[in-house]
Amino acid sequence: MKSVVCFGDSNTYGHNPVNGERLSEDIRWPCVLQKLLGDEFKVIEEGLNGRTTVFDDPNDDWKNGVDYIKGILCTHRPVDYLVIMLGTNDMKTVYNASLDAISSGLNEIVNKAESVMNIKQGYVPKILVVSPPEISPDVLKGPFCDSFDEVSIDKSKRLAEYYKKVADKHGCMFLDAKLYIKPSVEDGLHLDPAGHKGLAEAVYNALKGL
Repeated sequence: MKSVVCFGDSNTYGHNPVNGERLSEDIRWPCVLQKLLGDEFKVIEEGLNGRTTVFDDPNDDWKNGVDYIKGILCTHRPVDYLVIMLGTNDMKTVYNASLDAISSGLNEIVNKAESVMNIKQGYVPKILVVSPPEISPDVLKGPFCDSFDEVSIDKSKRLAEYYKKVADKHGCMFLDAKLYIKPSVEDGLHLDPAGHKGLAEAVYNALKGL
């Protein structure tokens, strides 16, 4: 059985844009991906609300992705495939992070993932870098309006070109999620059931290429 670790933020966790709860397993994209891949694969959900690439949350000191990637991968090894979808929270106004800084954070995560897996299991998983869907203008009138602004929206539209360079540098597969899905109208940030289904199908097709 091949293992697939999905390392991401609230859209991997399955944050429900309607009520803030967690979407059920039949909706969350890693679980839908599991059904698509079948019994020869085990898909492991590692999504966390608010997770960033390398930035420290001012309220929660456990949402910095680069601090946890090694431990998570070693927890689940052997790991055959790693899907990374982070960056949306990096665009919060509190971090004031440039696209160069965000892509540098992704690069650091990939570096650490490759290094620890090479040491601990003797080979590097096949990595799929996913540039997250755009943040829509609906965020400005939703529950997360204090965390994101017009600059955040603009960054989300341009992030993919920066992430593609990181993926190419490491020889990773790349997926631009905004070409396939959009965030919900409820909060302009999180995926609705259709978004989860679309993302699962896009990731599935990308993994087949690996």
